[in-house]
Amino acid sequence: MAKSYGTVDGVEITDDVIEDLVSNAEAGFPGVTPHRMPGRPALGSGPAKTVAVRLDPKLLEALRQRAEHDDQTPSEVIREALRQFLRPTC
Repeated sequence: MAKSYGTVDGVEITDDVIEDLVSNAEAGFPGVTPHRMPGRPALGSGPAKTVAVRLDPKLLEALRQRAEHDDQTPSEVIREALRQFLRPTC
């Protein structure tokens, strides 16, 4: 007799259901086309380049504090600062 398991929601999962799920996974989920985008999401109009900069301890701490205050990553703060600094003046 097959064992029966349940989920938190009370759905019954039998050994037969588990075997079917395993078979489907081993077959590569036939009929399903995954839609994955490789890599990180784009930041702008083209591929992003990494630029390394050196920061003294005070500046690095100020960057971290600003990022935490604004609920952003340090990279986001740096990108925004550069956008503002480099924007064309009219």
